[in-house]
Amino acid sequence: MKILVLGGTGTVGSNVVRELLDEGADVSVLTRNKERAKKLPEGVKPEIGDLQDPATIRNVFRDKEGVFVLNAVSPTETNEGLMALNGAKLAGAKKIVYLSVPEIEDAPHLPHFGSKLAVEYAIKRSDIPFTILRPNNFYQNDHWFRDVITGYGIYPQPLGSVGANRVDVRDIAEVARKAFSESGHDGKTYHIAGPEALTGQRTAEIWSTALGRDIVYGGDDMDAWEEQARAMLPPWMAFDFRLMYEHFQKSGLLATEEDLERLATVLGHEPRRFEDFAAETAANWTSETSQGTAA
Repeated sequence: MKILVLGGTGTVGSNVVRELLDEGADVSVLTRNKERAKKLPEGVKPEIGDLQDPATIRNVFRDKEGVFVLNAVSPTETNEGLMALNGAKLAGAKKIVYLSVPEIEDAPHLPHFGSKLAVEYAIKRSDIPFTILRPNNFYQNDHWFRDVITGYGIYPQPLGSVGANRVDVRDIAEVARKAFSESGHDGKTYHIAGPEALTGQRTAEIWSTALGRDIVYGGDDMDAWEEQARAMLPPWMAFDFRLMYEHFQKSGLLATEEDLERLATVLGHEPRRFEDFAAETAANWTSETSQGTAA
């Protein structure tokens, strides 16, 4: 099957690419960045283009039987998602797998949640068989916090005290691969989540065990968080994420037992635990630090 992956150079998309390659799919990745295209795995065809360019929509999607749609968080996210759908329609694609988020009906005011509502609706109204994935907050987001965790002993993601059933991106990628390669997934929406509702405090405790040192939770002060985030993110994104974390702190981002049972059935195994991810990641960080010191 010829599959075009959007977002194939990022955290989730790169794992989807590997899963599809292992399945024997003919994989192409759309990217705007020529340097990133050079780093794609062997066997992947890079497609240089922009979802806001009609030429990309007319040419890059041509002959693709499947499309994995992952749109980066941006002010143009809805437009890019709808353009991707039109590219799939023009190509006569036989399958779309769309990466959305949980609870968008309950929290449509969050910009990068609400932006996906129109895309989901349009995909469902199209004539293309689809599967919608709604993954929780990623374990792998914690790679962005490595310096703060290991250098300052602080876990900075303001998850709050209600909890979020965070998920390993490898589980997301597995479900995406199965949605393309197996029957029975058309028209389905899957909440992809981990087995534990992780609070900020609990996450810090798990990192403490994995690293063998005290890691403290940075707390829920969103004024301070946004001020710090604006040093690294565009102001609109820092504000968007602030709203998201405030939602987490108030309502959490929780999975039901039914969600988890359904996910385990699709995966063929229980969803990966955060403790295992943290232990694996801590070992890798320690090894990389040792190698850097030795060099």
